[in-house]
Amino acid sequence: MKRRPAASDDPSESTSLQALSQALASLGEAGQVRAFLEDLCTPAELEAMADRWRVVPLLLKGVPYREIHDLTQVSVTTIGRVARTLERGTGGYATAFQQQQPRANGASH
Repeated sequence: MKRRPAASDDPSESTSLQALSQALASLGEAGQVRAFLEDLCTPAELEAMADRWRVVPLLLKGVPYREIHDLTQVSVTTIGRVARTLERGTGGYATAFQQQQPRANGASH
């Protein structure tokens, strides 16, 4: 994996991330997203991302790290990193989780 400076001012990196984000957003179905991710990522990268995502709902429910580890076999270190990101990140995990939840008022669009 490339090592990058912590604070990069390279506009091409921002443009590249924006283009990748737009590509993901343009895919309308989970199967399309999965195919894109399988083409884009190595199996190890996919496993790491899936592990992180798997612990998000458990952390949001307040399940202790050790219990999450016992349930998922995801390392406590990874669980801690996801928890820190939930607390101090950009809100992506929470937004994606909320998007998957049924509407509380029963309305469907």
